[in-house]
Amino acid sequence: MIVHVIAEANRCYECKKPLCQMGCPIHTPIPQMIHLLKEGKLREAGNMLFENNPLSVVCSIVCNHENQCEGHCVQGKKGQAIHISSIENYISDTCLDQIKIQVPEWNGKRIACIGAGPAGITIAIEMAKKGYQVTIFDAKDKIGGIMQYGIPAFRLPKTILDRYRIKLQETGIRVRPNTTIGGALEIKDLFRDGYAAIFIGTGVWRPKKLSIKGESLGNVHFAIDFLANPESYNLGDNIAIIGMGNTAMDVARTLLRKGTKTVTLYARGLHYDASNEEAEYARLDGAEFVYGKRILEITDDGPIFDENIFDENGEIIGCKNEPQLYPADSTIIAISQGPKSKLVNTTEGLKASKAGLLLTDEKGETTIPGIFAAGDVVLGAKTVVQAVAYSKKVAEAMDEYVKSLD
Repeated sequence: MIVHVIAEANRCYECKKPLCQMGCPIHTPIPQMIHLLKEGKLREAGNMLFENNPLSVVCSIVCNHENQCEGHCVQGKKGQAIHISSIENYISDTCLDQIKIQVPEWNGKRIACIGAGPAGITIAIEMAKKGYQVTIFDAKDKIGGIMQYGIPAFRLPKTILDRYRIKLQETGIRVRPNTTIGGALEIKDLFRDGYAAIFIGTGVWRPKKLSIKGESLGNVHFAIDFLANPESYNLGDNIAIIGMGNTAMDVARTLLRKGTKTVTLYARGLHYDASNEEAEYARLDGAEFVYGKRILEITDDGPIFDENIFDENGEIIGCKNEPQLYPADSTIIAISQGPKSKLVNTTEGLKASKAGLLLTDEKGETTIPGIFAAGDVVLGAKTVVQAVAYSKKVAEAMDEYVKSLD
């Protein structure tokens, strides 16, 4: 690993106009990171990465590097792009436990974070660094949100999230697990108890339905539910997955690792929506891909598809009207997800779009003063790094808001 990382670092041109950095959603200072590593300043590099992106070690593993930093590397234009993710992972993983978040004396103000996913963790850390006492409320028993319950352990080791839990505790951030805001406690209770501002980062946990016959059958499941606890499912040997995004790939690879004999993914179009890397690994693990299928119904024996007809541009222009059963023991629906509505339903004045996403201004403030939001509950299902980048900006707006109250 060390030899590989050093060799990769030595290939870097340290460009004056780093396209790799421009391709990163949070603009990680990649040339500076590599320069510090080559000078032997590992701790300094680690601190810099954490300051720019508190979830650097996570992003170094799960980001779509091929379309971001590495996809913009000038070395990749004529040869092999520098494996930036490995360099970042080595630095951030090595330094994470040693990083000390500098927290000033408490300024007397409290901040509530609803949701312990990427956005909530980022907000909590950023606000603690500004002197606020922060409490995170999460409906689950462990922190991480989608990182904990939506990304398989073979892609993101859960020990990393355990280390973040310790880091939050060291920083003085309090976590209330198994606490749903909108249940026994409501947002009005948080304001009553003196929280100066509230952040909502509850993610998107409501599966998107196909709205077809058979969706409620006992052999049909939603991908986001399956990934939360795969061990509780006994699905059989032949599984059909509707969808070809990254979540579908995670489901397929999880099933194959559990010993499922046949896993087939079906797409309406002529290509997959997942990253090339995730699709390649799914194929390598044994998943089969079938394109151009329109789902009509799900039965006890498997899904029924029709075959789509495409024009020369690959656009769907019709179907053959020849329904066919594709036998499967179980069918998993993996076509994205949206936010749950409990907070909106229990908070007067909190507005959401028709899709259920919270409405905010450019600073992340919702339709209620003092309540801010970021991450998937605002943007829809996105990536960890996008949630972190947006949340850092929202943290600045929250700080400005609280200071304006004085």
